[in-house]
Parts: sequence; C-alpha cells; structure tokens
Amino acid sequence: MNKTLFAATTRSAVLFLCYVGVSLSHAQNDDSRAFYMANEGVMVTAGETKILFDPLFPDSYGQYLLVPEQMKVALFAGDAPFDDVDAVFISHYHGDHFSPDEVLALLKAQPQIQLYAPAQAVIGMRAEASADDASLFSRVNAVSLQYKDAPVTLAMDGLLVEAVRIPHSGWPTGRVDVENIVWRVTLNDNTTVLHMGDADPNDVHFVSDADYWNRNPPQLAMPPYWFFSTASGRQILQERIRPAHSVGIHVPTTIPADPIRRPQELRDHDIFTQPGETRNIRAR
Repeated sequence: MNKTLFAATTRSAVLFLCYVGVSLSHAQNDDSRAFYMANEGVMVTAGETKILFDPLFPDSYGQYLLVPEQMKVALFAGDAPFDDVDAVFISHYHGDHFSPDEVLALLKAQPQIQLYAPAQAVIGMRAEASADDASLFSRVNAVSLQYKDAPVTLAMDGLLVEAVRIPHSGWPTGRVDVENIVWRVTLNDNTTVLHMGDADPNDVHFVSDADYWNRNPPQLAMPPYWFFSTASGRQILQERIRPAHSVGIHVPTTIPADPIRRPQELRDHDIFTQPGETRNIRAR
C-alpha cells in the first residue's frame, strides 16, 4: 500500500471509531441518512430499514479508499452501525466494487440479508461457493439486463427495488460487456435513493427511459463524481434524475476533502471523501 493510501486509510479508521463511539447516538435521531464506507460503499438507513451498496471489495487500484478494517469487522459481526442490515446491492463485478468470497461470507454471517446483484456478480459468487453454500442462493436476487432493456421492479418487505442497466464509463469503446446496474430503492415508501455504480454520463442512455426517471425522483442520488465534472453528467442529474440532493462517490484519494483545494469543477458539489461521513436524507 502506498503511503498516501495508507495515511488515508488510517484517517478513515479513526473517523469510523469516532463515529461509532461519539456520534452514533445523534445519528440515530435522524430518520433517514446515508453513511459512507469507502469508494462506492454506502449504507442507507430509513427508520429500522437498512441497506448497503457495494460494501465489500478487495482492490483500491492505487487510487481509491478501501473499507476500514474496523468497519468490516463490525459489518460481519452485525455490530452498530451495521446491525440488522436488510439488503445489499451490488452495482457491478469489478474489484473496486465487489468481492464474491467476502459477500458469500457476509451472507453466511448475517442470515437476514437479501442480496441484489447483476448476473455476472452472482456467477462469480457461485464459482467461489461450495456445496454447503447452496442454500445461501435462496437469498440472492440476480438481475440480468441487456443494454436498453426496460427497467425492472422487484419488491421485499420495506423496499421497492428498481434496476436499470446503464453502461459503465468508457462506453462505447470500453467496458461494454460490464453489467453496470443503477439501483433505485425506496425504503418504507418514503425515502428513495439512487446508486449509479460506474454509469457513463451520456444522455443517450437515459432519454429512452424518460418516463421511468420522471416517475420517482430520488431524495438522494449517488452518482460517480465524474457526473459533476462533465456537462452531460450535470445535465442528466438536473433534467433526468432530478434528485433533491446528490453526493458524489468513487472519489479518488487525490481529491481533497477541503472544497477549496479540489479541482474547480468539483468545488460546488457535495462528495464523499472520508469513511464515516454521513448525510441526512430528506424523506417525503
């Protein structure tokens, strides 16, 4: 691990410990909130309903934060703030978003969790699984979507789950085979969040499903930070998705927490940079 990443990870661990030890009692007073883990890992809580996006992944690729070890220990143990997690959502099968063996281990450790993931990720999990793991897959909900397929809707107690495939950044020349799923999840009928994975910021991917985006604007959108740094990305957020608030994810460690020190195009936008950060979500 390089020195910069090590230092950032150490700071992340300290922030997490401070959050759990000092701030959790205050955070529990907020009805809906987002808690940042690392990279695109985010926990969303609304009342007693709790979901995670991209929480376990092995690779930093030398530029992204990994989930602090203390967070992972708490997650597997079901300790606060990760107690009673209802569902986990995976955006796509890349090493900075998904670890098939760790997600399998989480399903073993926490038998209440339902998993929602693209088919590619589920295939990766099955390749790691043993015969003893077969029963776990009754809690695995695979979504198989081709580019330009209509969005799909699933449901479980306390959750309305909607999914659409938006190409990974680099389209149309790169990563076109990656099943990048954009999840729109409504918790308890009153808090809708959107996790975009590594979506490509081109309106051609969104215009054909204009009615879908108009139907349920999220209170919180979590786009990769490059939606803020490109005109097309900003337009998609403003004219298609229309969230009450957006916070950028997948932020490299080279982008500082201090807005004044960020690149000009990111200074006026909200981004997650430190594990343990939270954002309140305005429920309907």
